[in-house]
Amino acid sequence: MASERYNPRKVEPEWQKKWNEDNVFVTDNADPRDTYYVLEMFPYPSGRIHIGHVRNYAMGDVVARYKRARGFNVLHPMGWDAFGMPAENAAMQNKVHPKDWTYDNIATMRNQLKSMGLSLDWTREFATCDVEYYQRQQHLFLDMLEKGLVYRKQSKVNWDPVDMTVLANEQVIEGRGWRSGALVESRELTQWFFRITDYAQDLLDALDTLDHWPEKVRLMQKNWIGRSEGMMVRWDIADGAGKAGDHEEITVYTTRPDTLFGASFMAISADHPLAKEAAKHDDKVAAFCEETRRAGTSLAALETAEKKGVDTGIRVRHPFDDSWELPVYVANFVLMDYGTGAIFGCPSGDQRDLDFARKFGLPVTAVVMPKDGDAASFTIGDEAYTDDGVMINSRFLDGMSTTDAFETVAQKLEGDVVRGAPRGERKVNFRLRDWGISRQRYWGCPIPVIHCDDCGVVPVPKADLPVQLPDDIDFEKPGNPLDRHATWRHVACPQCGKDARRETDTMDTFVDSSWYYTRFTAPHEDAPTDPAVADRWLPVDQYIGGIEHAILHLLYSRFFTRAMKATGHVNHEEPFKGLFTQGMVVHETYRIGGSGPKGRWVPPTDVTVDETDGVRKAVLTETGEEVAIGAIEKMSKSKKNVIDPDDILATYGADTARFFVLSDSPPDRDVVWTEAGVQGTFRFVQRIWRLVSEAAPTLAGVEPAAGKDGKALEISRAAHKTLKAVAADLDGLGFNKAIARIYELVNVLAQPLSEIETADDELRGAVKQASLFLTHCFAPMMPHLAEECWQALGAEGMIAMAAWPDYDEALTADNEITLPVQINGKKRAELTVARDADQDSIKSAVLELEAVVRALDGKAPRKIIVVPQRIVNVVV
Repeated sequence: MASERYNPRKVEPEWQKKWNEDNVFVTDNADPRDTYYVLEMFPYPSGRIHIGHVRNYAMGDVVARYKRARGFNVLHPMGWDAFGMPAENAAMQNKVHPKDWTYDNIATMRNQLKSMGLSLDWTREFATCDVEYYQRQQHLFLDMLEKGLVYRKQSKVNWDPVDMTVLANEQVIEGRGWRSGALVESRELTQWFFRITDYAQDLLDALDTLDHWPEKVRLMQKNWIGRSEGMMVRWDIADGAGKAGDHEEITVYTTRPDTLFGASFMAISADHPLAKEAAKHDDKVAAFCEETRRAGTSLAALETAEKKGVDTGIRVRHPFDDSWELPVYVANFVLMDYGTGAIFGCPSGDQRDLDFARKFGLPVTAVVMPKDGDAASFTIGDEAYTDDGVMINSRFLDGMSTTDAFETVAQKLEGDVVRGAPRGERKVNFRLRDWGISRQRYWGCPIPVIHCDDCGVVPVPKADLPVQLPDDIDFEKPGNPLDRHATWRHVACPQCGKDARRETDTMDTFVDSSWYYTRFTAPHEDAPTDPAVADRWLPVDQYIGGIEHAILHLLYSRFFTRAMKATGHVNHEEPFKGLFTQGMVVHETYRIGGSGPKGRWVPPTDVTVDETDGVRKAVLTETGEEVAIGAIEKMSKSKKNVIDPDDILATYGADTARFFVLSDSPPDRDVVWTEAGVQGTFRFVQRIWRLVSEAAPTLAGVEPAAGKDGKALEISRAAHKTLKAVAADLDGLGFNKAIARIYELVNVLAQPLSEIETADDELRGAVKQASLFLTHCFAPMMPHLAEECWQALGAEGMIAMAAWPDYDEALTADNEITLPVQINGKKRAELTVARDADQDSIKSAVLELEAVVRALDGKAPRKIIVVPQRIVNVVV
């Protein structure tokens, strides 16, 4: 009989309404079952979801639905990372309040996400710009301030001249602001900091415990924390040339004290006290320091920037030779915040130092050569030698390994006492710097402190929280509107009652996202957390998001969890047990008019692509004009290769979109979006529905049962094997593998389902069970279709609430095995036999193998040795 075509536009909203009415996905903290917390990185409410969101949230939803079926009490919440500069930019451009812009976008995106059929507990939803949320964040700040984990200091900062705010080092990408793309400047400002460096060693050591994190993410964090073992070495100033003031020495941190005899210059930061002193007496030095301060401070930018410097005229003495003097330069590649703000340059062992030395005509002395090198002829050309090896041109170190040389130098420097202290001291250093959280903008969490002329910096009493953002602000002038608000910033001092001023800086938005996963566990609690509830749910069992957050968000969250433990809000240290970084959704690009200025990008919706004899051609659908097919790239508005999820959901439905983005490639790799691929997935959805719905009347009263033999047994074996394998795939986040098995099972069931009316009772029972198993397997990916099939097959309740079925281990075992066959000890063939075949049957089968027949050449074998289920050896 013919069945109605599956109509996602009708079916999907109906099931979404039913799930919502029955509170299917609302999580009860009191549920005694084992917990499982799955979370995708929450979105920024930019206006509309993109196809990358579809993939990201589909992955999390598959895990959530599958774990519910496996009997866990699952927490799968959703919220909004809602503070930040885009809202302020929109306010300035569109004359709309940031709050209105943000909440309007949230409403739009919430409806879009709900149309995906995600199994989210919407009762826990919040936005970080909700007063109720940032009030608790202010509470945490005050607790951290009391614990000494927050402090304020004047420091050199990265200043974004477009967004007009401070950026953390991690937010400067190749010298530019991570949001605006503007070249970053350097400024001196008084800022609030979190003491993340207090946990540097712990954050580093604990990476080894995160065995469910991608190795590449752990390596990125390890490199960012940047632990190094070296020495602090004091160099006496030999000749200040009238520019050194009262300075007697320069202290340098180095990881290579073994290369001291290769030193040819000293370089200091433009912010080093000695540089500032020299600038007072030398206009050339002063001008260079000012130029350097205006440049970006990104380490990545400095690595690739031209190496610049100016000779201060100051000279220092070598630690091992008072007669050896080295020039002191101010250099643009030395930062005050790293080490001591001073380095000694060994050009032969560091490429940056070598480039600098060549530019300024400084000596280059090779001090380390490969173990098999020739000291008489080894020289340094255009590349520094940075590996370990054997010491040369290094006086008492010559012939030593670099390791032994390090130890020898360390001992000598530690034993040389100058002005009451050793010349050198061993030191562990970290690249990681404290987290500056002050941002000069309106749309962020206000920092809850008050500045009083008499009392200094005074924390806002917790009873006075929240410090709420004023609504009556304007963006007519650049800068932070809070600075010029007529009334908001003026407040009485909580200690003395005199007129005082609120802190007008707001917190870095990465603070908002550093603890939101904890708030989800008890979002309506008056305190920031319910520690007992938080510790029951956390760490998050499976966290899903982009690799681009490997440092900023993930490292900050790890610190914040430790800070929350120190302040009594949780009793665990790591926020995320399992981490998965998904690939992007990419698409072909299309262009007309060539690659020059007259050319323009064309959206995929305006293009028709045909393939003839393996040659693909594209034309504009409306005019037939030829279109150039470009590279497959990340979807971007600039290249117009963007797919609107609303169009896909309206045309094909959520299940098709979800199934496609999960099926085409491993989840950690990019998926290529193609119209043909989506259409193919939609046809598969229709095929499943047609097969199940047409067989459903016949199967309605049939009791599902595994087949005993024949076709029924064959079907049951396939179904039970698939059920077992799909479970393993989903446990390992192998979504594409699970989907491949679903396709295979559908192929196995296609004929029996289409011929079910003529099947006997045993076959019908096997097909009914297999159909239910199939529905269970694709339910996490295509939940609406699964509910329809579940209902059509006469199963009770909703599959969203049904338990994952058990498989029969005996039916999943392969009934055939392949044995290697050796002839006189060397493998020459393979034999496939029944697993329970007896030795006589195996021997008879072996004698018929072509390789064995050839080797025997008509003779009888001397012996055939069968090792059961392992190997067969024929002795000729």
